[in-house]
Amino acid sequence: MKIRNPIRKARSCLLTLALIGMAATQAARAAAPYLNARIICRPVTPGDVILYNLPASTEYSGGLSNFALGTPAYLELDVTNTVSLASITNITWTLTKPIGSASALAPSPLPATMPVFLPSDRLVYQAAGRMLLRPDMANSPSGTDYYVVSAAIATTNGTTNVSVNLSVSTYMGVATCELCHSGGAIAPDMYPTWAATLHASIFSNGIDGTLSSHYSVSCIKCHTVGYDTNASALSDGGFYGVQQQDGWTFPSVLASTNFAAMPANLQNLANIQCENCHGPASRHAYSLGVTNFIEVPYTVGACEQCHDDPPTHAYGTQWYASSHAVTTTIPSGPGREYCVRCHTTEGFVDVVSNNAANNGIVMSSNTLYSAIGCQTCHESHGLTVPANDSHLIRVMASATFGDGTVITNGGEGNLCMNCHHSRDGDAVTNVANYKLGLNTWAGGSTFGPHDGVQGDMIEAINAITYGLSIPSSAHRESVSNSCVGCHMQTIASTDPGFLLSGGHTFEMSYNVVTNGVTNKIDQVGVCNQCHGGITTFNFPVQDYANVGTILGVQTEVQILLNQLSALLPNKNGVIAGVAQTSLSTTTNWTTAQLNAAYNWQFVNNDGSLGVHNAPYATGILKASIANLTGISVPGGLPDSWEIQYFGSITNALGAPNADPAGDGIPNWLKYSLGLNPLVAGLSVPNGVVYANDGSVGGGGNSLQIYTAADITFNTVAGTTYQIQEVSSLSQGWQNVGNPIVATNSASLSYLTPTVGNPQQFFRVVHNP
Repeated sequence: MKIRNPIRKARSCLLTLALIGMAATQAARAAAPYLNARIICRPVTPGDVILYNLPASTEYSGGLSNFALGTPAYLELDVTNTVSLASITNITWTLTKPIGSASALAPSPLPATMPVFLPSDRLVYQAAGRMLLRPDMANSPSGTDYYVVSAAIATTNGTTNVSVNLSVSTYMGVATCELCHSGGAIAPDMYPTWAATLHASIFSNGIDGTLSSHYSVSCIKCHTVGYDTNASALSDGGFYGVQQQDGWTFPSVLASTNFAAMPANLQNLANIQCENCHGPASRHAYSLGVTNFIEVPYTVGACEQCHDDPPTHAYGTQWYASSHAVTTTIPSGPGREYCVRCHTTEGFVDVVSNNAANNGIVMSSNTLYSAIGCQTCHESHGLTVPANDSHLIRVMASATFGDGTVITNGGEGNLCMNCHHSRDGDAVTNVANYKLGLNTWAGGSTFGPHDGVQGDMIEAINAITYGLSIPSSAHRESVSNSCVGCHMQTIASTDPGFLLSGGHTFEMSYNVVTNGVTNKIDQVGVCNQCHGGITTFNFPVQDYANVGTILGVQTEVQILLNQLSALLPNKNGVIAGVAQTSLSTTTNWTTAQLNAAYNWQFVNNDGSLGVHNAPYATGILKASIANLTGISVPGGLPDSWEIQYFGSITNALGAPNADPAGDGIPNWLKYSLGLNPLVAGLSVPNGVVYANDGSVGGGGNSLQIYTAADITFNTVAGTTYQIQEVSSLSQGWQNVGNPIVATNSASLSYLTPTVGNPQQFFRVVHNP
């Protein structure tokens, strides 16, 4: 049986609270480090209703702390999940409300099995308690009062208190917002560009019949402001309440005159507009723009209340399964101005909006944290968006990489490449400065490329190339919209990987558990448009690693990664001799070793094992191996010897097992014995005799007998073997040659000269 995780993917991160109530909650956190407690308004989405079997009448919520009269605030008390809920002995909720209000806290309708909302919170927080507030009156339009919800948490370690301020308003409609937000110096000019977006006309086009032939009343819950059918919300100023007052009904026939025939006050509340995302605006408007009475959400709740509605409106649902949903909180906060530009929504928006820079280093003055979500990539007001971009992509024209290269050929993928590139400067400079102890980036001296080098890999730039011309795949030219073209491929709703891969998951594979065994399924549909008939990303292309047969491209790249890492020092500063999964560079490594380490990290950090750009990945790995060993062709003989006798490192006559002299002795043995591979020896019984100068006659009467040791051992496929030698058993063993990766089970013979060695001991070690 195939099992899909019923609870959306979770990883650890922290969520920054919304603007309203943040100060009060953070103060409470400081007083309660044991619990790290907070109160939030939890979003509730259509996907939640389906996933947790909530009643169909459940009202959706964006989770804002600024919400409408009569609508629900799903209050949630969160504590760190490092403590046991059993240590909480009592929770006392209290409500401070405006004079005249009869509102009271009530038990929440959300089940205890429902986790905290954001994937980035789920390994940090757990819900310790929930309540519901449905306010019966709005806060004073021009006052400073709030509904204040507090919780006193008694634990076996003491008692702590947390609270949150909630602002209750009524809806005004877009005409009110337009008064200040359509130009001039009073407020940000957002109305004109918003009016050109699809959000601004989705309802009007729907009932006029230009959106689709099946537009119906079920659509308008998300396509109007304040469509809440609960009787308590009829006075919230929203579309449904005004509709009931006016007696307007949804037209039975979609016709081009329907929207124009609607009452003006309903037109004012139609379409997806300001208050859908920012919350009701009456207090904000009547206070002449006090920002505490409106909300600017950076988390995804405002979007998910409509876009988490699978299978038809599933962009938000897909996002839950993405790595973006769980970007780490570690690089946020003061002192992380350079990091947050890519690790938080606030930082990225700040950089894109203000083009912030410090001595040429792009930074952000906003170091708060929200995971990479809808608002990171999409600018819903259309402010920074080209006129023909219906996706409202925040920035798409270009991306500037760490080495200064400006990329313009990525299409929509230019947005991705603004972060998915090595941000630690030019490769050569990075190595040089690191070795000298100088800064390699704005925050210090960090070796190697930053984690997300996918853009550099696709574009084939900013690796150590040793002056060589490294080939590249055609992905950068042939894939429309680069990153987006593959990672956001459309997955059919009937596919087992639907909601787990493609689209806004950005995932190219997904896991299926069958009979307790987890299997990774690659989504190769988009690849088959060009490569045809493949079922996995690890499909054979060519023998990049020179193993004698064509293996899967990812296998070939991993072999080269293993070979290169074995040539580099381990954490103890000794040449590893075996494959390493990470490198511990130090400034006393040689430049050659650091250059090779940079390229190893470049390919390893890309994460695709060659799928993004196999020729470039394998090219820089082989160039690194050659620079360290003098052998450009993996498994071959030294370049200098090849060129000396065969004129080129690619001459087939110079292959290790070739016998250009025709005497039955391969090149590798003649190289080991210091013989000319082009001169045949004299055959004698059980062997071949060679003259020192390649010919018989002349010279003295001296005689030298070449000796060699033949080490023969059996292998098991997938195991790495290392031959070691020592002249005295009291000494430490030394590696002989490179590790040998067995690709099948066979008997191997390793022949090595022993001329001049009075005694020599050999052994073979293996891993695993």
